[in-house]
Amino acid sequence: MTVGRRVLVHPDKAALAASVAARFMTKMVDLIDEFGEATVVLTGGTMGSAVLRAINESPARDTINWSQVSFWWGDERWLPRGDAERNETQAREALLDHLDIDQSMIHAFPASDDGIELEAAAELYALELAAHAVEGASLPRFDITFLGVGPDGHIASLFPEQAGIRETEATVVSVRNAPKPPPERLSLTLPVINSSTRIWLVLAGADKASALGLSLAGASINEVPAAGIEGRRSTLYYVDKEATAEVPENLTATEIFWTAADATE
Repeated sequence: MTVGRRVLVHPDKAALAASVAARFMTKMVDLIDEFGEATVVLTGGTMGSAVLRAINESPARDTINWSQVSFWWGDERWLPRGDAERNETQAREALLDHLDIDQSMIHAFPASDDGIELEAAAELYALELAAHAVEGASLPRFDITFLGVGPDGHIASLFPEQAGIRETEATVVSVRNAPKPPPERLSLTLPVINSSTRIWLVLAGADKASALGLSLAGASINEVPAAGIEGRRSTLYYVDKEATAEVPENLTATEIFWTAADATE
């Protein structure tokens, strides 16, 4: 059962990245101790990469048995393998290429130069998800899913007013008309994202304030996709102070609005 949403406020972007990184590493140790493994879904974007760089630069990085951690992505840009704008490329440069980890543990989305069409790539990733599903389920157990939030409230590559955010049957969707470049993308669907035990949304900057406020205020999911995010156990918004500028005052009550020191999940 979810314990609800919490907003964890940090003074600036650097403190935000460092705090999320430290919290992530602690949780990885706990999960591996409990289950013998951990599964993480990564995101792209400025803060997503900043968190991974902070993990890589931390003295605690090598306290984690990375060989027991599987990595997936919430979405990907339909670009050639190794393109600097691919989320996979950014994650590899920031962290993954620095770890002692078998490549079979890294589940990247197909790329545009893999010799398949976009729709076939979505089907292929869906099959990979199913192949690694836990017993009795159709998906892997996602322990932590990272998400960014766009100024328009989009999460992964699920954009406002587009069909992807309304998809409930498929696990992966192809996107051909994204409102930001590149227009072609691949994305997990909302039910798959919400199957995660914990969802950590990391966002910073005044341009994210409106999206954060609307998300917490219960806006329409079709209009603000981030409003539909709900992890099975917890949903944590890691934000910097600038991003809280438009959070409604009634949502800053103690039981809803938290500081980093209050976090227990």
